[in-house]
Amino acid sequence: MRKVLLIFSELTDGDVEWLSTAGDRLHLEKGAVLIGNNVRVDSIYFVLDGRLAIKTAKGDLIRLLESGEVIGEMSLVDPAPTVVSVEVDADATLLRIPDAKVRSKLASDTAFAARFYRALCVFLADRMRNTTLRMGYGSSRSPCAASCCAWATARARSTSTPPTS
Repeated sequence: MRKVLLIFSELTDGDVEWLSTAGDRLHLEKGAVLIGNNVRVDSIYFVLDGRLAIKTAKGDLIRLLESGEVIGEMSLVDPAPTVVSVEVDADATLLRIPDAKVRSKLASDTAFAARFYRALCVFLADRMRNTTLRMGYGSSRSPCAASCCAWATARARSTSTPPTS
């Protein structure tokens, strides 16, 4: 539930009320694909109940999302096709708000737009921070950090020129 609170904490009660009435409830059963890989997302989703699985193009599990998570928010900022899929891991209920409705509200209500974009920035910053921590960025024990350090050291040795006198 913590994730949605990052967004709602930046919005007014009226903003949250608008979001709740602008969307519709969507019930999906286990195994359903909410968002396929390499598609354009046209809605933002709030997970009300259940569990979703974020998967790579090969079908490997990246992460499970539960109540309070938000999906499709990046499509409001960047309309590029998805690089992962979202599948229902346990029967789920979602609040689906079409991007077109959100964009219309953003265009007509600048105060809402300012609060909403700030909320989105706070949410995405938190997601990036957690992803960075999960990957072990900056940790000497991280396999990525170890291979990057080895590569950088080898590169530095191969490109360094001995001093001339």
